[in-house]
Amino acid sequence: MRKGRGAVSNPENRFESKTSLSLEDGWDRQIVEQMSVETRLHPDKTKSLITTNKSPDLPFKQSINPYKGCEHGCIYCFARPTHSYLDLSPGLDFETQIYYKTNIVERLQETFRKPQYQVTPIALGTNTDPYQPAETQLRLTRKILETLLKYRHPVTILTKSTLILRDIDILQELSKLKLITVSMSVTTLDNGLKTILEPRAAAPSARLRTLGQLAEQGIPTGAMFAPIIPFINDQELEDVLAALSRTGISDIGYIVLRLPLELEELFKSWLQEHFPQRAERVMNRVRDLHGGSSYRSKWGTRMRGVGVYSKLFQKRFENACRETGLDDCAFEPLRCDLFQNGSSEQIPLF
Repeated sequence: MRKGRGAVSNPENRFESKTSLSLEDGWDRQIVEQMSVETRLHPDKTKSLITTNKSPDLPFKQSINPYKGCEHGCIYCFARPTHSYLDLSPGLDFETQIYYKTNIVERLQETFRKPQYQVTPIALGTNTDPYQPAETQLRLTRKILETLLKYRHPVTILTKSTLILRDIDILQELSKLKLITVSMSVTTLDNGLKTILEPRAAAPSARLRTLGQLAEQGIPTGAMFAPIIPFINDQELEDVLAALSRTGISDIGYIVLRLPLELEELFKSWLQEHFPQRAERVMNRVRDLHGGSSYRSKWGTRMRGVGVYSKLFQKRFENACRETGLDDCAFEPLRCDLFQNGSSEQIPLF
């Protein structure tokens, strides 16, 4: 285990034809476990910035992820297996080898100026957090927001970071035009659990304060209790919603744990490291939620699960929403009619 990291290993990705096994004799185990792993940033040449989505499970058709990999290190992150396409591990590599998009403003402008471009809200933070630590230095998300404001383009943001408050000036301008919503995921109120579950994400109390500050500034805010992990954080559902109800949010949702591809083994290793006595119990319930498998990608059920425990979570969530006054929460649609594609701008001749 590495201090400040979520994954307890760095296994080969699924495309590797060979695997290696490291053996230890015990002499240097304590030293190795305390070693920190340096984060490295790599430019990722951008050809197409916007990704399109056809899944009926997701409330957006377009998204931008300024970063590949995420230093927050959330062990449950469904995006971990995407690092395999970079010939890297979904384990520690995902948290330490961070790729950032280049020429983002130019790529956005090229897309917006195409006559066939159709405006729908762009979602930021659908795969990795747009406000992870690298954003402090690179400011890619801020550049994207500045461009979206310039073109009057609607946007949604999902994050776990208080760094979003840095850009509150742009968020306020977008909000005045009804062009933005901001959501934060809150997985637990227990800072000890947060530390091993999401090691470099903001503390639960900091996320709640951030939601409150955004709401006070008139920015539409929402929250996700996500993911629900049986026997790890599911018992907090009612308490988390009660805390969120006091922040002024106007949208609420939840997602159950899903473990695609390499993520299953990474999560099981994490369970054995931190909760060995309940590891099998957790995995049995996860399989119950996904029809006997650790994960099934079927649209319509992959986010909420199936079976009796899925129905139980849904009922608990609905009851908690009623008790906390969140049962009528829902974002208002963002405006798409204000978009300005820049076609009226004068093109220089020389």
